[in-house]
Amino acid sequence: MKPILFSLLALLLFTGARAQQNDAAAAETLSFKETEFNFGKIAQSKPVYHLFTVYNKSGKPVQIANVQASCGCTTPEWSRDAIAPGGKTDIKVGYNAAAEGPFEKTITVSYGDASQVLRIKGEVWKTPSTPAPGNAPVQFLNSRLQP
Repeated sequence: MKPILFSLLALLLFTGARAQQNDAAAAETLSFKETEFNFGKIAQSKPVYHLFTVYNKSGKPVQIANVQASCGCTTPEWSRDAIAPGGKTDIKVGYNAAAEGPFEKTITVSYGDASQVLRIKGEVWKTPSTPAPGNAPVQFLNSRLQP
């Protein structure tokens, strides 16, 4: 009984070590210039965009399989073409800024057997419901300056 138990334990340890090596190798294939971006304060109902740059550090082409946003208010766009060895590509992430208040969204980039989580955050300011009032002194001066 002990030899069987020992064999199973050794097999599990060996399999776990191999999986970690494979994950580390897959994670080293793509490098991200940044994994988080802060838009700061943005106006409500004004879409904003950011480009996340991705570099292929491996010696073979790597294709991004999928880019999934955490909600429908965030829209990722990416090339379906493989990234050449030593090459780069951009992932364009848009946020529609409809809801007022702070936000933090995640975008999961899947490639090979690995994935990387990107984050965008910021604060949406409510836009005024009425236009700004006219400036009477400026209008008066403009009327005086016109011939």
